[in-house]
Amino acid sequence: MKFFNYRRVPYAEIRAFSVHILTASGSFLAFLGVVAAAEHRFVDMFWWLGLALLVDGIDGPIARKVQVKEVLPNWSGDTLDNVIDYVTYVLLPAFALYQSGMIGEPWSFVAAGAIVVSSAIYYADMGMKTDEYFFSGFPVVWNMVVFTLFVIQASEVAASIVVFLSVVLTFLPINFLHPVRVKRLRPLNLGVFLIWSVLGMYALLLHFETPPWVVLGVVATGIYLYVIGFVLQIFPNLGRV
Repeated sequence: MKFFNYRRVPYAEIRAFSVHILTASGSFLAFLGVVAAAEHRFVDMFWWLGLALLVDGIDGPIARKVQVKEVLPNWSGDTLDNVIDYVTYVLLPAFALYQSGMIGEPWSFVAAGAIVVSSAIYYADMGMKTDEYFFSGFPVVWNMVVFTLFVIQASEVAASIVVFLSVVLTFLPINFLHPVRVKRLRPLNLGVFLIWSVLGMYALLLHFETPPWVVLGVVATGIYLYVIGFVLQIFPNLGRV
């Protein structure tokens, strides 16, 4: 298959395809994360995952800036993005959960299987976003959930409750927050997400030897991000200007 005319490749096409390469690089970062998790180097795994998520955060704006869809209409950036998201948001965190044995045997295996299957089904849901850009159902952000469980060094019971409850909520019409796109309480939501992120990076720097105040901060901000979408669903006028 020929990607371009090798004799005269327009600059716009090179630039646009470079964005697809940038997006696809997330799969290699995820692969490095898999290698690290297989060797029980979970701190390294989460650093690789963080880099993959950084790529995921910047490729979209760049793609819109260089008009990738218009320049390369036969190449679907959305499809590529979904493939990378499934690997980084779902498959790698599920593998880390399994490798860590956090929920014990055989439940860590069962939990990982439930995560990957339920998430695959969720990605096929064409109605996963509401008109306000909330996610309908738990939005399979297993990278955040599993990372939080590592930070707080959750017990088997606590980890089991969080994981299996989230699997069930994947299929229920309960709103979950998109911290960037949801307009209601956006400054507060972004602030809480930033605090969660900073505390999480600090815990990584400490190799998960996490002091109690960091654990408390991660738990508090994590619970807020987990439930605020449902709160705003119950109170539809809350946060409206």
